[in-house]
Amino acid sequence: MGEEAALAKEELDAGAAFVLVSKGTWLHAAYHLTTAIVGPAILSLPYAFASLGWELGVLALTMGALVTFYGYNLVSTLLEQADQRGQRHLRLGDLAVDILGPKWSKYVVFPQMVISFGIVVGSNLLCGQGMLKIYENLVKDGDLKLYHLVMISASIMIILSQLPSFHSLRYISLASALLSMGYSLGVVAACIYAGHSKRAPPKDYSIVGSTSARVFHAFNGLSIMASTYGVSIIPEIQATIASPVSGKMFKGLLLCYAVVVTTFFSVSISGYWAFGNKATGNLFDNFIPDDNTTLAPDWLLFLIILFIVIQLLAIAVVYSQPLFDVFETALSDVKRPIFSFRNLLPRLAVRSLYIVLAAFLAAMLPFFGDLNAFIGAVGFLPLAFILPPVLYNIKCKPSPGTVVFWVNTAIIVVYGAMAVMGSVSSVRQIVLDAHKFKVFSNNTS
Repeated sequence: MGEEAALAKEELDAGAAFVLVSKGTWLHAAYHLTTAIVGPAILSLPYAFASLGWELGVLALTMGALVTFYGYNLVSTLLEQADQRGQRHLRLGDLAVDILGPKWSKYVVFPQMVISFGIVVGSNLLCGQGMLKIYENLVKDGDLKLYHLVMISASIMIILSQLPSFHSLRYISLASALLSMGYSLGVVAACIYAGHSKRAPPKDYSIVGSTSARVFHAFNGLSIMASTYGVSIIPEIQATIASPVSGKMFKGLLLCYAVVVTTFFSVSISGYWAFGNKATGNLFDNFIPDDNTTLAPDWLLFLIILFIVIQLLAIAVVYSQPLFDVFETALSDVKRPIFSFRNLLPRLAVRSLYIVLAAFLAAMLPFFGDLNAFIGAVGFLPLAFILPPVLYNIKCKPSPGTVVFWVNTAIIVVYGAMAVMGSVSSVRQIVLDAHKFKVFSNNTS
């Protein structure tokens, strides 16, 4: 057995041997899954509700949970089947090559890498914006600008990025999951407080605008909800689980979705209840109206921002793992120890440069949120909703007379149409906001 294990390790490339280390449990997978799904993007869900209304909003949020849980379990099942055949896939690209072939797999791998990098850029930006809110509250008329604080957050990310493997992030992912539950609870409390405040805006749940505007806003809202559920690194998370993997990812998904459902629904419903169709793309802005008075206790808003800022550091390093795997495969020598000077030096240099590049783009493009909406529509929706049933139908070939076939086909058609409309809506929003775009600005909205 020892010789077989050693031989198996020699057959791994450096990325698989050093980054995608398979030593974790289903609990560790649940921590990573929760970090990958539950993030500050949930603060945009009340805004999505404002575009849809109560009935359609609750229905869309429920369908997003059901479809993604089902889809991620399909991907996990395909990975387990490959493992039982003695061919364990550690990456989404490996699974795509096995099922789609080398020619089509690049259309899966490239969007995954773009999304992962986009999330790191967005995390840097949001982290800097959160730090700026804290700084402006503590230091009146201070000299620090948004780009200064983005660089500070990047410095912390550079340190965290040197943790060599995905598995080594397990306790960071646990802390991230706890922080997400903490600030979600804080947001719900702040919404209840604001909703009962005498200074709260009148509650209006009607959907405003012309017919065409309401249609565009509805598809934009659906795209926001779908993107919020999106995860593009399911195989990489499952790769951290020690063999045998059968059934472990399902337990991880169950625990993760207990957190997902609790946080998503509580924030969405409380935020929409408190602010109605006045809910903004970032719910936090609703707590600080134009007159700069707060609709919730200052200490509570401070804690919410602090928790979000810390969690964003974890989200960035978790979503960096696919690209770190690529870097490690290309630059490291699998025959040398992981912390040998030969492997340590390129890891330190390349990962640091990667974070610096992401931070530079975040500082230069503070309007990256509008661009990220487009990335989500053309990337997250296809990878998270459409790809799992496509892969399953191709690999397992369910009979056209079965429920599985028609459920998968319905998901592909419905969310394929949503991806197209979401892309159009996000491009429209970029055009509408283009006059506000300014590089290296100090804008935090």
